[in-house]
Amino acid sequence: MPLLPEIKGRSLIEPEDFSLLEMENLFSLAEKIENNKDYLRESCRGRLLASLFFEPSTRTRLSFEAAMLRLGGSCLGFADPGSSSAAKGESLADTIRMAASYADAIVMRSPKEGAALLASRYSEAPVINAGDGGHHHPTQTLTDLLTVRQLLGRIESFTIGFCGDLKFGRTVHSLAKALARYKNIKMIFISPLELVIPEYIKGILKKNNVEFNETESLEKSVGEIDVLYMTRVQRERFFNEDDYIRLKDTYVLNTEKMSAAKEKMIILHPLPRVNEIAVEIDTDPRAAYFKQAKYGMYVRMALLASILGAL
Repeated sequence: MPLLPEIKGRSLIEPEDFSLLEMENLFSLAEKIENNKDYLRESCRGRLLASLFFEPSTRTRLSFEAAMLRLGGSCLGFADPGSSSAAKGESLADTIRMAASYADAIVMRSPKEGAALLASRYSEAPVINAGDGGHHHPTQTLTDLLTVRQLLGRIESFTIGFCGDLKFGRTVHSLAKALARYKNIKMIFISPLELVIPEYIKGILKKNNVEFNETESLEKSVGEIDVLYMTRVQRERFFNEDDYIRLKDTYVLNTEKMSAAKEKMIILHPLPRVNEIAVEIDTDPRAAYFKQAKYGMYVRMALLASILGAL
């Protein structure tokens, strides 16, 4: 199925920017790319992607750059804002204006909520949000949904458990909002009281009649879950180091906890992990977080090819 032409030239700031049909077409394209490594191989030759990361990243930045290079395009930009004119006091608007004059698309990460939306208002090139503070991470959401689709065989009729830092976790916020548009999804939010899911996310779920509950116990919930989405407690989001230290080891997934889980449960994690998933889990066939990271490259290839009109 060809992608809808409306994706061409559009920015992606939050998951709702694309319709369910447009996302389904992206997933189909990503699957085709995965199965045929030469498909679209030179489709972006002569195109430039500006990669502007004002906050550290490994998977998102490298997967975007790998995606662009595999499509035959090129990348420019920075992984450290200290090496850009932002360190001299240049405004985000001016940085974006400059990048848009050099590149055909911009992928940007910022520690500030709303930065990607602001950037899109000053850019002549489409802007892709690679994470804006604790707000959104739409391409991680595309990655997560593609992984569920590939491994579970559907993006509907399952129970997902979100565990860890649900207050600041932008990947959780984006995925919960995206899943609210699918049929028969149940969500279980597992966190300490200090890191519960924000009220605005719960409001969206209620508006969409999505069943959810909140608990502090992973052990009591794990047997109900089809997809377990683990997250780390994010040191960079805390103002108080003592609070971080007190909460960082609240949940650790190990073989003992997994003994109560479903035989075909899928374990996801946006990565990086610290110690919330024990290394012993890596060999469990239910562990899918490294596959998930690779699916991220395929879906970003599909996204870039579509936005740049390279199909």
